[in-house]
Amino acid sequence: MNTTNPMLAGLLFEETMRGHFSLGSQAPERGERLGHAEGTELALHAKVQIDDMGAFLADDRHHGRLGGVVDFAPLGLGLVILEGDFQLFSQGPGTGRQMVYDAVLELDERRLFLHGVKRVNDDPGPDLWRDTTTLYTTLHEGESATADILGAGILHLGVAELMAMLKTMTPTGQGDLRTVADFGRFFFGELWHLYAPWVIRREPEA
Repeated sequence: MNTTNPMLAGLLFEETMRGHFSLGSQAPERGERLGHAEGTELALHAKVQIDDMGAFLADDRHHGRLGGVVDFAPLGLGLVILEGDFQLFSQGPGTGRQMVYDAVLELDERRLFLHGVKRVNDDPGPDLWRDTTTLYTTLHEGESATADILGAGILHLGVAELMAMLKTMTPTGQGDLRTVADFGRFFFGELWHLYAPWVIRREPEA
């Protein structure tokens, strides 16, 4: 990742997601099933850098920079993310939101593109945990999600990984605990906005 601007209030955190993944699969659901049968897993060790919390909150797509490495034994371990983009609660299909993880990877002389999406929707049922911890993922031959798909699968963020992620939240530049609090208010405020209507609708009438 590039050096952060010391004059801005930013935030850095790390997140590890892993799950079954299969080469040759075009759809994440099928890739997860085949990866389970084949015993192949992919792990994304992500480092998200928000350089300017004020700009991040004002941006409709809420962009951050994505770095880190990817481990996938059939191709290699420690595949470096050369450049990447993170979006938190950007507009998804319909009225839903999505969390997007896009990364250009280096594999010898090749460039691969990892595209992952968490689908955060107000669906019937208490699915908040599943929505925010499930990453539908495809791997492409090239440097964008429009390139041919090499494989697919579904990555997950477990409870232990979530607790580890929270411990990594570190203010950068002029950031302090207020910067972390601003991020938390935005994150949980968006979840309330998305899921509270379902909770209210299912309340029994008096």
